[in-house]
Amino acid sequence: MNARKRSIIRYALAAILLAFGALTLFLSGSVILDLFDMRAKEGNYVDFVVWANFIASLAYLLAALGLLRRKTIGPGRLLLFATVMLIVTAVGLAFHISGGGIHEQHTIGALAFRTPLTAVFFLVAYWLGKSRNDHMMAATGTISNSREHRP
Repeated sequence: MNARKRSIIRYALAAILLAFGALTLFLSGSVILDLFDMRAKEGNYVDFVVWANFIASLAYLLAALGLLRRKTIGPGRLLLFATVMLIVTAVGLAFHISGGGIHEQHTIGALAFRTPLTAVFFLVAYWLGKSRNDHMMAATGTISNSREHRP
């Protein structure tokens, strides 16, 4: 794929991550801080799920900034962290529910949507970083010895 198409994909992913991250930060932060009476509106929310969403929102925003700054490794690592954290959160939610914990039904659907979406974000960011590294190494004919490219 040529550099122009990769650049379009990079900026599109960054824009999606900024929008999704800002929305998630606003919603989860509103529940955590009880802004706009969000706790009452959310009903039986699960604390650790809200906190996981809040942390994921920060990862989305930082990954978007990394993509805009053309970082190759950082965005992928942030999104991998968010994906793993959301998977662990989903497992924790399953235990919470099976133990009789109260929850809202939409929490399950939201987490089931967010987790694979974050995994897709990670895969695209990883591909962008990998293809950029491969392109740079092919163009220079050398292997970069910078800290970002070490195993």
